[in-house]
Amino acid sequence: MEGIEYVKPGEIEARSFAIIEEELKEHGLVIPEEQKPVTKRVIHTTADFDYVKTMVYAPDAIETAKKLILQGADIVTDTNMALAGINKRALARHGGEVHCFMADEKVAALAKERGVTRATVSMEFAAQLNKPVIFAVGNAPTALIRLYEMITGGEFRPAFIIGVPVGFVNVEAAKELILKTDVPYIINRGRKGGSNVAAAICNALLYELGR
Repeated sequence: MEGIEYVKPGEIEARSFAIIEEELKEHGLVIPEEQKPVTKRVIHTTADFDYVKTMVYAPDAIETAKKLILQGADIVTDTNMALAGINKRALARHGGEVHCFMADEKVAALAKERGVTRATVSMEFAAQLNKPVIFAVGNAPTALIRLYEMITGGEFRPAFIIGVPVGFVNVEAAKELILKTDVPYIINRGRKGGSNVAAAICNALLYELGR
């Protein structure tokens, strides 16, 4: 069939990443070597090369995140979609689990009682986990806002924040708040992001440690 490239099933991902590398070169886009595994997997997930320009990494972010995973850190997401997309088996090999508290009945009740989002309360629940936590926020800017409040208020310090919520209301401002903290981060500036992007970043980190 015209225009169809025949690729063996086991080679599709490798071919996709080869195409990404080719197009990066064509457009003169350069990704710092240590950031390539993460940014390229985000591009692979979204087919959007804008992420080359908008992804922001704290110093030594990749190594910091990988060390946390190796030490058994848990991952907390703000959506069940992100939870479903993260390779839980790869994380479990290092002693970590993935959590999402958004569907918890207590979270829903407290959020309604206080007039806040479930994402806000979910972050508070996650802060009670008795181990280092990597937050992967792909949907709710209110999750980032609450994390910022807890950090600056001295209530809780996340081990790492992946901040890539998508949307129009408070999304950009919430991301900028996290950039003001001293918590290690991977942030995508601007409106773009999503649960699929949050999961892709987590998986890129996990796959750097082996599948």
